[in-house]
Amino acid sequence: MNILITGGAGFIGSHLAKHYVDLGNKVFIVDNLITGNKNNIAYLPPDQISFFEEDVTVFDFSTLPHIDIAYHLASPASPIQYKKHPIETMRANSEGAYRVLEQCKARKFDRFILASTSEIYGDPLIHPQKETYFGNVNPVGDRACYDESKRYAEAMTMSYHMTFDIDIRIARIFNTYGPNMELNDGRVVSNFITQALENNPITIYGDGTQTRSFCYVTDLVLGLVKLGETEDIEGEIINLGNPDEKTMIKLAEMIHEMTNSISDISFESIGEDDPKMRKPDIEKADKILNWHPRVSLEKGLIKTTEYFKKMLSK
Repeated sequence: MNILITGGAGFIGSHLAKHYVDLGNKVFIVDNLITGNKNNIAYLPPDQISFFEEDVTVFDFSTLPHIDIAYHLASPASPIQYKKHPIETMRANSEGAYRVLEQCKARKFDRFILASTSEIYGDPLIHPQKETYFGNVNPVGDRACYDESKRYAEAMTMSYHMTFDIDIRIARIFNTYGPNMELNDGRVVSNFITQALENNPITIYGDGTQTRSFCYVTDLVLGLVKLGETEDIEGEIINLGNPDEKTMIKLAEMIHEMTNSISDISFESIGEDDPKMRKPDIEKADKILNWHPRVSLEKGLIKTTEYFKKMLSK
């Protein structure tokens, strides 16, 4: 197959590229490297990878061959990055999605998979979060550039499906972690591991009782692949994440122990609109895709910590 991955040099995108390359497919990657890293895909065989260091909002997609599945992952995804690049984030999720969908409309691309996010649920008022929940989002807060552009991308994707009968699927991705995360991406797992390994204070924002659910990246990629390759599920919106919920205090304690760190755990004020709880309802993923996470948080954190040790030693 010919696979397109926008944002394919990023954290999740690079793992998705490796999966398809390992199976003998040809992968086309469009990434301006604003948050991606070419080192994430440098080891992949050049005869199976075509890399374009270009912005998804201006890249000429018509130059590509026929694409069997297009995965749209292009966008800063961590709070520190999308707050740093708010306009680029909004354009990648709006104009970027539109331009890929136009290729689907022209029947040059067969199938479109939108990488959406659990952030479309905002600071949720129901728990766990089901796909039928509309969310509780501040449209003008400092997280809005990401939350609202993803919500817009979902609306556009569904509009193309209903108007032009395009085969689309939407993945609402919950917190994901693993190798190829950037050291300074601001995500809680990378923050805690880096701080613990360097014996700096492990910083918890708020009182630490807020919760997240963490999915190891290989599990997440298998979910994306099943969403992309399962037949006769056009128009489906599916949560992908691990429902094993942990408080930030518990996560910090786990990482502190497994790294044998002498770091203290410190507390700082929490940011605007930071969700108090986050847990996916994955009944739909289990039923439609026969997918559920297999890697425990303990095993995933060990693998991720080993990766960060190598990165910090360079």
